[in-house]
Amino acid sequence: MYNRGMNRVPLAERMRPKKLDEVVGQEKIIGEGKILTEIVRLREPVNLIFWGPPGTGKTTLARILAHEFEADFVEISAVTSGKKDIEEVVQRAKTNWNLKIRTVLFVDEIHRFNKAQQDAFLPHVESGLITLIGATTENPSFEVISPLLSRSRVVLVAPLSKDAILEVLTRAAKSEKLKIVKKMTKTAGRKITEDALDYLAELSGGDARSALGDLELALSLSDKIGRDVVKEAAGRKLPGYDKKGDNHYDTISAFIKSMRGSDVDAGLYYLARMIEAGEDPKFIARRMVIFASEDIGLAGNGALSLATACFQAVERVGMPESGLILAHTVVALAKSKKNRDTADAWYKAQDLARKTMGEPVPIWLRNAPTKLMKDLGYGKGQKWESGFHLDKNYLPDSIKDEKIFKSTMKI
Repeated sequence: MYNRGMNRVPLAERMRPKKLDEVVGQEKIIGEGKILTEIVRLREPVNLIFWGPPGTGKTTLARILAHEFEADFVEISAVTSGKKDIEEVVQRAKTNWNLKIRTVLFVDEIHRFNKAQQDAFLPHVESGLITLIGATTENPSFEVISPLLSRSRVVLVAPLSKDAILEVLTRAAKSEKLKIVKKMTKTAGRKITEDALDYLAELSGGDARSALGDLELALSLSDKIGRDVVKEAAGRKLPGYDKKGDNHYDTISAFIKSMRGSDVDAGLYYLARMIEAGEDPKFIARRMVIFASEDIGLAGNGALSLATACFQAVERVGMPESGLILAHTVVALAKSKKNRDTADAWYKAQDLARKTMGEPVPIWLRNAPTKLMKDLGYGKGQKWESGFHLDKNYLPDSIKDEKIFKSTMKI
C-alpha cells in the first residue's frame, strides 16, 4: 500500500501547475487574449483580486504570475498574519526595490483582514512598492475596502467542472503510476477504476485540492482503488455551501429565479441542493412566502395562503418530512401564473414617498378633532359611509397626477 511518510509533500502540492498552460478549467481567464495570459505577455504586474471557491487554483495562479514576473513572491494568510507580518513584508519590499527586484505579495483569504489591516497595504500598493494579489472566497465588493478594490482588477476564478476535475485526477493517477482500468482485476499492480475516478470528481464539489486529497487518502488504504475504497476514504461529503457566503446567496437566487421562470425541475433541484447542504427549511419557506406575494400576487391570491401554510407546517413538523411539504409548495408556486403589478406599485409608492415626505396631506383628508380645525376645512365633505368617495385628488397636490398602480387584470 501507499505510504505517504512524514516528510512527503502532499499530492495536491506535487500536482500544482507551474505554468499557465498547465492550468485546467479556467478558459475564461487563460488563453489567447484572456486577462492572465495578456498580463504575462506584457510582463507588467497588475494588482489582482482572485475571487472564487476553494480549490480552484487561486494560489497556484498567483505563484505562476510571480514566477513569470521574476518577482520575489511573499505569501501570507490573513487568518494567521497580523500587523507585524505586514510591516516585515513592507521592509522586505523596500530592500527588493533597492535591488531592482519586484515584490509580489499574495494574501490568502484577504477578506479576513479588517479595514485597518487592508489600509496598511494601500500606500505601498499605490506607490508600486508592492504588487498585491489577494484571494477570497467571499464577494470582494463587501469584503475588500473600496480604495484597494479600485486599484485592483477582480478576476473571477470559476468552479472547476467535473471534466476539469477528472483531468486533474487523471494526471495525478499517471503521476502516481496508477493504471486506470474499466474494471478491477486481481492482477498485480496499482490500479484505479474509471468509476472510482468519476466518483472522486463527483464528491469534490469542484474543488481540485479536495479531489486530490481524497485520492491520496484512498491510496493509503489500498493499491487497488474502486468506488468502495473511495467511499471509505472520503465518507459522505456535503457540497461546499456556506450559509453566510456567496454560495448560499447564489443558490437561493437560482431557486427564486427558477420558480419565477416557471421551471419546476430547476426549482426542485435547487431546493434539494439547499436541503442536502443543511439549509434551514424555515429560511426557504420564508422566501417562498415573499415570492408568492411579490411574483405571483394578483394572479393567484391562494398562492400566498399556500406559502404561509407551508411555513407554518415546516415550523411545526420539522425535517425530514418538511422536505416534501416544501417540494409540494415549490411545484405549485412554479406552475402558478405570475403577476407583479402590486409589487411594482409598492416599490414605486415607496420611492415616491421617500422623495415627497414633506408634502402636506390634502386638508380635506385630515382628521378634524376640534371645531377650529373643522372651520379651517379639515375633513371637509367626508362621511363615515361604506364605499363613500369624493371626486377630489387624494394624493398631495405636487403628485396629484401620479399613477402608482397599473394593471390589466380584472380585480
